[in-house]
Amino acid sequence: MDGLTQTTARPLYWISYGDNAGSPLLVLHGGPGAHHDYLLPGMLALSDEHRMVFYDQRGGGRSRTDDTRDPITAATHLDDLETLIAELGLEPLSLVGYSFGGLLALLYAVEAFEGHRKPKPARLVLIDPAPVTRHFRNAFEAEFARRQSGDDVQALRAELAESGLRDRDPDAYRRRQFELSVAGYFADPRRARELTPFRVIGRVQQSVWDSLGEYDLTARLRAIACPTLIVHGREDPIPLASSEAIAAAIPGARFAVIEDAGHVPYVEQPEPLFAEIRTFLRETEPA
Repeated sequence: MDGLTQTTARPLYWISYGDNAGSPLLVLHGGPGAHHDYLLPGMLALSDEHRMVFYDQRGGGRSRTDDTRDPITAATHLDDLETLIAELGLEPLSLVGYSFGGLLALLYAVEAFEGHRKPKPARLVLIDPAPVTRHFRNAFEAEFARRQSGDDVQALRAELAESGLRDRDPDAYRRRQFELSVAGYFADPRRARELTPFRVIGRVQQSVWDSLGEYDLTARLRAIACPTLIVHGREDPIPLASSEAIAAAIPGARFAVIEDAGHVPYVEQPEPLFAEIRTFLRETEPA
């Protein structure tokens, strides 16, 4: 089942999978400026027990807009999220946020528990959430740049340059270029070949991060009063300390480290990742 929202300021594309007994899961993709497709098929592992709803955040994928008169900000995404939840009737609300989607879930939860948005989440699952402060984001950017210029990725670049693929199969060559552009996110850069390709709209990404400024969300996280699970790949270029800070700030939060995984554990280590998430969801299923 899929469609376009009717009540958001701009139509947003959404799609759902599964029709099972567990409460629905609203999945927030990363970016910002990306789209939900690259979470598939990996994240559908949970659709055997839950209806899973995905949507393309405004500015990316099938929710893309070329109207530059009104820049897309973090507040834009929060307004869209609140309206979409109401339109699709996703209560009790279980948010599963990946990467930037994890930060978006935290921003929404903070505002909801501070009394500024409805409904409040019944539970949160955060998978390798984006850095919770600008300081941690600076550290992530430096580490990712280091990995992209490191020996492993440079060897893959040289391998592609010598392959003749550019002339022999231009489509495959472009696919390999994409893989190299994200290789630094993986514990093993070669595993980037298993990631579904995606596109990030740069102006949207920039406008959202600019809107957050020199942000630091840690103090406000104490307001969150729902079961929360944070999982983080040991080899993620996003500092492990960022997710540790989230877990320390949210009362009663659970925290799990996924070994031998970078930023994309649903590709690199799906079994331990989904085992953690399934256990949490079964133990916190809303009445």
